[in-house]
Amino acid sequence: MKIFMLCLMLLGTLPAGAVEPRERLADPALEARARTISGELRCLVCQNESIDESGADLAHDIRVLVRERLTAGDTDAQTIQAVVNRYGAFVLLKPPVEPATYVLWFGPPALVLFGLAGTFIWLHRRQAAPADTAPLSPDESRRLAGLLRDNEG
Repeated sequence: MKIFMLCLMLLGTLPAGAVEPRERLADPALEARARTISGELRCLVCQNESIDESGADLAHDIRVLVRERLTAGDTDAQTIQAVVNRYGAFVLLKPPVEPATYVLWFGPPALVLFGLAGTFIWLHRRQAAPADTAPLSPDESRRLAGLLRDNEG
């Protein structure tokens, strides 16, 4: 019984595709192409999953659209472009590098570089800062010596 439960738990950790049996194409080559394309497209409802993994109704609609386009004879690129034309570039899990997506591509590395540069400048200025202490006057030296003697005894 323990082995059975372990097997069930392990099966739960496997990635689950949301493609329904009625969506699947009869041609295995076309179905493989559809699954590949579905893995590259974002679910607009979930936004953190591909349409291949999502169970949302909109993801289902996009999966059906992909399969219709492939069945009609479109290439993979034409199929993806048709989905982008309909839903926008946000549907791509890996958006293209273009002016509209520069912030997505270059923003995080720029923030890291600015943070490192700021840390370096702060550390450099901290080490190079002159000490704000002036030498003790003779009166202050005598007073300090007296305090130290009082603490020792």
